Amino acid sequence: MTTLTDNRTDTRWLMLAVLLLGQFMALLDTFVVNVAMPTIGANFHASGAWLQLVVGGYMVAYAMTLITGARLGDLYGRRRMFRTGVVLFTLASLACGLAPGILLLVVFRVIQGIAAAVMVPQIMSVIQTRFTGSARSKALSAYGATLSAGQVAGLVVGGLLTNANLFGTSWRPVFLVNVPLGLVLAFLVPRLLPTDVRAERVRRFDVIGLALATSAVLLIVLPLVIGHEIGWPVWAFVCIAAGLVLAAVFVQVERRVAIDPLLNLDVLRAPGLPSGVITLACMQLTTGGFLFAFTLHLQAGLGESPLRAALTWLPFAATFGAVGYFWRVLPTRVHYAVVPTGMALSAIGFIAIPLLWPALVITGAGMGLSASPLVTQSLHRVPPARAADASGLLTTTMQLSQATGVAAFGTLFLSSANDLTRTTLALALTSAVGLIAGTFLARTARTGRLT
Repeated sequence: MTTLTDNRTDTRWLMLAVLLLGQFMALLDTFVVNVAMPTIGANFHASGAWLQLVVGGYMVAYAMTLITGARLGDLYGRRRMFRTGVVLFTLASLACGLAPGILLLVVFRVIQGIAAAVMVPQIMSVIQTRFTGSARSKALSAYGATLSAGQVAGLVVGGLLTNANLFGTSWRPVFLVNVPLGLVLAFLVPRLLPTDVRAERVRRFDVIGLALATSAVLLIVLPLVIGHEIGWPVWAFVCIAAGLVLAAVFVQVERRVAIDPLLNLDVLRAPGLPSGVITLACMQLTTGGFLFAFTLHLQAGLGESPLRAALTWLPFAATFGAVGYFWRVLPTRVHYAVVPTGMALSAIGFIAIPLLWPALVITGAGMGLSASPLVTQSLHRVPPARAADASGLLTTTMQLSQATGVAAFGTLFLSSANDLTRTTLALALTSAVGLIAGTFLARTARTGRLT
């Protein structure tokens, strides 16, 4: 088989297109299921807790194996692991689309999340090693646009496919749509991605850290998801407490790991990173919770069809994507302030949600204004030698917070008789915490002369 390298510029951009298609597919699956949730619940007679697991199971599995996926790329080659992730993701998508029951659907969603975590870390690694200078800036801009497009497409495609009820298959095409995309990717990867070159030093696996982190997350998130459904028994609170203890143990263990910890917490000494992590956590908590609760409200509360619910989301998704991509047109002297401004707009949007579309525009603008510069500002004062550890910390925070948001705010919504008011108030308060943390981040960005 002839494999093209990136010696020619046109081939390099074809390689980027393949990588971004993989990112698009993984992101599509994060959002496409939201609009299909009520239909899945009705089809399987599933409770709200099961629906939270359908959404959150993917995110938790994705978050907990992201760093492991990056290490696999170092160990076995990025092209090989990208293709392995694509194949596994495609098979898991097929299994989700054919799932005969809600339990198996949750299981296959977890496998999807693991597959995405094997695939996605290789994308940024290849971009960083194969593009330099202005070409890297263009590649990263295309990467950012893909993140926005995946969100918009996920919400719209989920509504279109569910509403179309193709061949009487109801919600199943929202997962099966990944199968042809995955087959195309699996065919193109060995032809367009560069041959793997073994790294000089392969980072080792922190098995103990991974076991502690996974156990802590499951002990905290699972009771949050099912607690309301089973009447909040004592053992649910015991599990949450045990999870918090394990989280503390995880922090202490990671501080003592001398070589290649799962998360190098020493990077938190970098100016701006602690406040950036808190701000990012608040933003992703509200994103996950809002997507879950508001989608259920539209269909179960207001009686909207999947297609109409998808169209209702359009002002939010389109504004999020547009603002997130074009925020740099603002004067450079105000760039340091965009993150707290975005968190403030998000809080206002949540409170104003009875206005619907105007509130969705405000919320989308706020999240778009926060999301893109947030990572850049958080990493700005991190030493280059620690950049990979800091990026891993931020990525894990992003995914775990979104999954926890689904669990926590989803439970609040379901336990309050689907009353959106209490949920959006809690979302606004969380954004306010992010605003405070974002203000400290802005001070660091300003003193650091971030442009």
